[in-house]
Amino acid sequence: MPDTGYAALHEAACARGETTYADPETGFVVFTRDGLLARERCCGAGCRHCPFEHESVPLNRRASRIQQAAWLSDARPQTAREVTILFWSGGKDSFLAYRALQRLGTAEIILLTTFDARSRIIAHQEFDIGAVVEQAKALKAPLIGVPLHSGIDYVDQIVTALALVPECWRLAFGDLHLEHIRGWREEAFANHPQTRDLALDFPLWHAEYDQLMADLEASGAKCQISAVGDALSGVGVGDPFNRDFVARLSDEIDAFGENGEFHTKIVI
Repeated sequence: MPDTGYAALHEAACARGETTYADPETGFVVFTRDGLLARERCCGAGCRHCPFEHESVPLNRRASRIQQAAWLSDARPQTAREVTILFWSGGKDSFLAYRALQRLGTAEIILLTTFDARSRIIAHQEFDIGAVVEQAKALKAPLIGVPLHSGIDYVDQIVTALALVPECWRLAFGDLHLEHIRGWREEAFANHPQTRDLALDFPLWHAEYDQLMADLEASGAKCQISAVGDALSGVGVGDPFNRDFVARLSDEIDAFGENGEFHTKIVI
């Protein structure tokens, strides 16, 4: 579905009280949020501006259809507990962050995955959102999917997901040691009026790699390479990520691929 150049047109149409606008790429007529609200229910088609959380889209089809943030799992949070939303890529770092948060036991964990609204691919990890749905099912964890559209502020799109979990008070990330990534997150969320009061948590920050590898082994989950950068030779998608893999890497390659040398996928 086209996702470029339409955001401003949509907001302008809503400001004028219009129920449709013309998509700038295809010329197709698209219902505005206000136009869909007038219908009073979700039609189940996965509309671009659905204001009903895509509630009528069958759960087994949501990952491939939704255009707005929506639940992608049957599991839901127990609102009596504090809630932490963990940004989940489906790779080893987010999985190990999940385990670290579980050990604390102080909050219920909800997974949040962003993916390209057109391709349905997880950025960097390079696998389909459907794989993350299967991971959440295996973990019996609540999962929210956020399809990202170009031309719209990233945090604005995350905020639509936070509306599904009003009890959330903390956002967690699987970052290990990249200062510029952590700094960007802290600045981006601190500068948005709807996220600036949320706590940010980095449960793996500066953790020792040996400790992380031991925890990965203890989990019983398998981990495999899902994407490989141009600078890394002799490694293929599907190769196992384990101690033997790390031992074969040259000293110039980060053992956990933190500089983008490779990315991973957890198989539970």
